[in-house]
Amino acid sequence: MASVCGTSVALLGALAAASSSIAPRQRCSAIQSLPSNSSQWWISRPATQDYYRLRASLWDSISGVLKTNSSTPIVEPVPRNAEAEIEGEEDIVLVEKCQENGTIQRIVFATGAEVDVYELQQLCDKVGWPRRPVGKVEAALKNSYMVATLHLHRQLPSGGCEERSLIGLARATSDHAFNATIWDVLVDPDYQGQGLGKALVEQMVRALLRRDIGNITLFADAQVVEFYRALGFQTDPEGIKGMFWYPRF
Repeated sequence: MASVCGTSVALLGALAAASSSIAPRQRCSAIQSLPSNSSQWWISRPATQDYYRLRASLWDSISGVLKTNSSTPIVEPVPRNAEAEIEGEEDIVLVEKCQENGTIQRIVFATGAEVDVYELQQLCDKVGWPRRPVGKVEAALKNSYMVATLHLHRQLPSGGCEERSLIGLARATSDHAFNATIWDVLVDPDYQGQGLGKALVEQMVRALLRRDIGNITLFADAQVVEFYRALGFQTDPEGIKGMFWYPRF
């Protein structure tokens, strides 16, 4: 009986860790603010062989618990240095333009850039998302496994300080081992239609894979299904379903 109880407790723990990133009524849209009444569960299945090699399925993350017949062993967590991970990821210049007046503009992807929560709120307003409490938004950013940003950098010909403004963001929650879920993908409407949403998601997926996170999921509204499909995501692969719990009272 001790073995059965230990397995049950371990299984519940594994399921809780694997599903910790699933939250109701969150949206993920790289193009515009969309209704959240038709979200779908998506799991990444990148097409290249290397991506398949790195992929770890949701079932793989919990099946080991079911296969043990003895009491569940205690595994010490592997210490992770989040700062070292961020330092090892360089910023990527996606676009660079020189205007007639000599001003240089760069759009830069980063996973370690600071985010001003009020600037993010203004960006959410701009795409038409409903306002959320600033304190909760700040907590969500702080507790995310990865926050990817697109910043517009302006360097004036006269020199001086470089101007920087937030034009895109996506974040991911994770169990730091197998699974990650992408949330809150948005791009400034003034910069949409240039492939920046695609670049933001692609670069974020690559950054997660470099950290050996192979099972990458997200929630997509019906209007952006084809957008994510083109990036390698599939709906309900191998019959896996996303399920939501809502209070009944």
